[in-house]
Amino acid sequence: MSGSLPRQRFVLDTSLFLTEEIRREDESLEAAVRRLLDLVATARLELNISCYVPPSIHDELVAMLRDRDIDDEVFSRLDTWVVRKSPDRYGVTIPANIVYDFIDEMSDRVDRGLRVSEEALREVEQLSPEDLTADDPNEYMTAADRVLSNMRDKYRRALRKGVLDSREDFDLLVLARELDAGVVTEDRGIVSWADEFGLRYVRGGQFPRLLAEYLRATGVGDES
Repeated sequence: MSGSLPRQRFVLDTSLFLTEEIRREDESLEAAVRRLLDLVATARLELNISCYVPPSIHDELVAMLRDRDIDDEVFSRLDTWVVRKSPDRYGVTIPANIVYDFIDEMSDRVDRGLRVSEEALREVEQLSPEDLTADDPNEYMTAADRVLSNMRDKYRRALRKGVLDSREDFDLLVLARELDAGVVTEDRGIVSWADEFGLRYVRGGQFPRLLAEYLRATGVGDES
């Protein structure tokens, strides 16, 4: 059957494997990842659907799964059914307008980060000397520490939320552009830039259902 169908490709993000959205009720992470890889394997054999990851994302994913004590057999399935491929960083062209928009966005985010820092500095300036030490000997954070902690959270959101902030993210998009593949992710920043790159994308939580529906519609199975 696979030979008669047009070839489809997807490039998978780490977030696909870790999101709660792919789990059934009371299903463990390991069970959900096994079921996902079973769907990927069946779709490859029956429907000519190929799934890829850049090596950088493969390494990131393996490290995260090992931290969660996932069985070694899962990694064997991952390496069997999900193809590792480095993106052609020299051969893939990216429109200058995308780079222009990225620079413009990062400039705006730096300005927002500076405003967050300035607000935190003003808050610290208004603290009394007593606020610079902890009242309770068992309390390790002073009022100033709490202002700084809050500033870090706001600063991180201002600079990183919804933006490409790692080589892994960029590898994912470049590989998808090279292969004319769909991007599968739960990362809002990657989704936003997939639009900029003119790429198809699927939310990670929807991907198992998408494969299952393809299989059901072609009479291969009705897994969900």
